[in-house]
Amino acid sequence: MKKPKLSFWDIWNMSFGFLGIQMGFGLQIGNVSRIFQTLDADAEKLAIYWLAGPVTGLIVQPIIGYFSDRTWSPRWGRRRPYFFFGALLAAISLVIMPNSPTLWIAISMLWIMDSSFNISMEPFRAFVGDKLPSSQRTMGFAMQSFFIGVGAVVASFLPYAFHNWFGVSNTAEAGLIADSVKLSFYVGAFAFFMAVLYTVLKSTEYSPDEMKAFSEDDTQDAFKVDQEELKSKIKNQIPIGTTMIVFGLILSWFVFNHEASRDLYVITGGISIAGLLFVLSGFLQADGIKESGFTSMVNDFQTMPKTMKQLAWVQFFSWFALFAMWIYTTPAVTEFIYKSTDTTSSAYNDGADWVSVCFGIYNLVAALVAFLLPVLASKTSRKFTHMLCLVLGSIGLASIYFITSPNMLLISMIGVGVAWASILSMPYAILTGSIPSDKMGYYMGIFNFFIVIPQMVAASILGYLLQEFFDTSTIHALLIGGLSFLVAGLLTLLVDDVDYKKGEA
Repeated sequence: MKKPKLSFWDIWNMSFGFLGIQMGFGLQIGNVSRIFQTLDADAEKLAIYWLAGPVTGLIVQPIIGYFSDRTWSPRWGRRRPYFFFGALLAAISLVIMPNSPTLWIAISMLWIMDSSFNISMEPFRAFVGDKLPSSQRTMGFAMQSFFIGVGAVVASFLPYAFHNWFGVSNTAEAGLIADSVKLSFYVGAFAFFMAVLYTVLKSTEYSPDEMKAFSEDDTQDAFKVDQEELKSKIKNQIPIGTTMIVFGLILSWFVFNHEASRDLYVITGGISIAGLLFVLSGFLQADGIKESGFTSMVNDFQTMPKTMKQLAWVQFFSWFALFAMWIYTTPAVTEFIYKSTDTTSSAYNDGADWVSVCFGIYNLVAALVAFLLPVLASKTSRKFTHMLCLVLGSIGLASIYFITSPNMLLISMIGVGVAWASILSMPYAILTGSIPSDKMGYYMGIFNFFIVIPQMVAASILGYLLQEFFDTSTIHALLIGGLSFLVAGLLTLLVDDVDYKKGEA
């Protein structure tokens, strides 16, 4: 039994929730550095404070994916319960975030807020793989990109609009968040919940029996893992994990003894913790416990498809660049273009508002070009399309280093927007055809590792690099990000797109 093609409006309905999800992310991306700095965060420590968000995604997404693969309700389906409850929690956290009285409460709220976002967002990626045939998946992810762009545009413009169009103050006393930011978060909370609720009510899901029939038609045998190879990998989990633990501890010792940036403990500690998980999985399976969710997740991680491994490197450098941009555009623009680091000054807040506008522009560009990408991919290839978009993003982000006029930033954002549209669609369209349908949610969650890990690396080293080599000049972080985009684009050419057929995106 083949999956039927869905109409444009069916794909619209199943993707509409991303409008609200991205409004939440857009408010987070455009305003969290501003909130942190208002609560007396040092600019060189912003990256490590931001780490709260990515780490929650690293933990939450694979777990949500694993359990959503195994969830079924005749009334609510497989993915939609996670859409709904994630949206409810996200709306609550968005209301609380701009009312944080201290820096550490704001950081804690970022953990909660990002966890809620991820509970809703992760199943949306798997939803496309569940519902659409191969020939429509690029369109499905492009539709998500469109709503992500629209949602982010609205979110990015909200503080600017409240201040300039409705006269709401964009300044406040020291330690307090401006009313324009607070109102923006309240609107975002309402939009997040209502948009996701629309998808929950307007979409349906295939039953387990139907999914099984579709899997058989998609030649599921191609995804089976050789059992002898799996046994060998399980046996290697203990030695591999032990090596990772020792290596992480050695690096931690090096950081401690050389008085290097304490932010580097994020990387060294992460290596040791990952090694500990491998060792634990190996010991559990050596004792005959083979069917637990934990050991299954570790085993599936080791046996991920080749295409997924290749895309991991593309994702690493893409999201390293994005994280650098999200963290450092506000301090860089306010300091080097608006010439202010005083968070209570009009100049700083005008600059911060303009950064929100710039982020809105790149998201608007992403929304406008989203439906052009499947056309270009059908004429060339998904790999070429993604490479071209990332190179344009590299040029756009790096050009900020040379800009002195606020208006010129809008031109830079065009390249960034094209790259953003492709990042949100092409890697997922390539990935979906290379993974088994019964593990779609889990592998989509694991794929998030290659979004989170580069953010952890960026959080660990960007502040250190700026402090040690660039005299805490935040504008250099954007130049580093541009170079990272370029590397990601070149690596795209090495990816094996196993599901691609020319003329069919």
